Amino acid sequence: MSASTPQNPMPQPAPSETQQWISVISLAFAAFIFNTTEFVPVALLSDIGKSFAMPATDAGIMITLYAWVVAPMSLPIMLLTKNIERRFLLIALFSVFVVSHVLSYFSWSFNMLLLSRIGIAFAHALFWSITASLAVRVAPKGKELQALGLLATGTALAMVLGIPFGRMIGETYGWRNTFALIAIGATLVCFILAKTLPKLPSVNSGSLSSLKLFWQRPGLLMVFALTVIVVTAQFTAYSYIEPFALNIAHFSSSQTTTLLLVYGVTGFLGSYLFGKFARKYPKFPIPLSSAVIAAAMLLLIPLSANFISFSVICGLWGMAIICFSLAQQAKTLDFASDATDVSMAIHSGLYNVGIGAGALIGGLATTNFGLNQIGIVGGIIAVIGTLLALVLVQRKDFLTGIK
Repeated sequence: MSASTPQNPMPQPAPSETQQWISVISLAFAAFIFNTTEFVPVALLSDIGKSFAMPATDAGIMITLYAWVVAPMSLPIMLLTKNIERRFLLIALFSVFVVSHVLSYFSWSFNMLLLSRIGIAFAHALFWSITASLAVRVAPKGKELQALGLLATGTALAMVLGIPFGRMIGETYGWRNTFALIAIGATLVCFILAKTLPKLPSVNSGSLSSLKLFWQRPGLLMVFALTVIVVTAQFTAYSYIEPFALNIAHFSSSQTTTLLLVYGVTGFLGSYLFGKFARKYPKFPIPLSSAVIAAAMLLLIPLSANFISFSVICGLWGMAIICFSLAQQAKTLDFASDATDVSMAIHSGLYNVGIGAGALIGGLATTNFGLNQIGIVGGIIAVIGTLLALVLVQRKDFLTGIK
């Protein structure tokens, strides 16, 4: 054979069903890790602030910065990497993720901590742009919905276990060790994915031309707008729930950790209920969850005098935000099934616009009106979102989507 004659590579052996499930479960663990690291600063703000001699509300800028790096970078990074083989891309982004967490551990100043969080945010932006479609591709045939369910479970477990466990580690051993533990977990998951994932050429990722099509889908644009509004409302209050519980409600540190655990466990329940009832009652999840989020935040002050009542409202709140997030993700895929990676990159970016805007508005509300007003400000924004949700579900294209 001459040197110029192309050689066909040896075909890959088809992965076994066991190997496929290991890949799916590993992606679910990855979702758990990525969501944990995004939100765990919420549970550590007081300790991080103390270590750098600054108020907890000032340390909240790390939540805003993280989200506002993810927001504008999700779509550009996805488009820049849309032709790269997916297993290689996943391993590369995990490498950036782990190195950035090591930098978080050794951060000698708050600015260095912010820099490390920017690196993590870049990896996060790409991870959530490609992971939903990867989970579907590597799942056993006919088990695609179960694969998405496992991915959602990993996301919910970040609230159930990741955030309260991260707080317990931070309180006992210092917040730096929380980030170190995340780096170790990410390294193990990356190793498993490198061993079990087959080579995955990029398919159906979409392109810039997809954006023009999206502008012709008003239902999809309403979904995007609703995501920004409700997530902004959510993080106006949730970003500062730890200092609120400690300083306004005057709960103990252990009670505050318990509240985060209750919030997370009920989030897992919200994920289960969405999976069980969303298809039967498709018009209910988005407006109902939006309304519960609004009510929960508006009731923070009235119910803060009693730990049991506050726990109940936090539980309903956690259930509602997970249900809302899953419903919005499912509806995004429904409206843009012909360009899944592009649509999910936009959705992830806009979700993080909401996170960053909420953390910023919550900080401004604390500075100008007091920490006790974050629930009122967030609740008012969520009421606006609920009204838009009611309009959205009455649209003729809501149930049919765009195929």
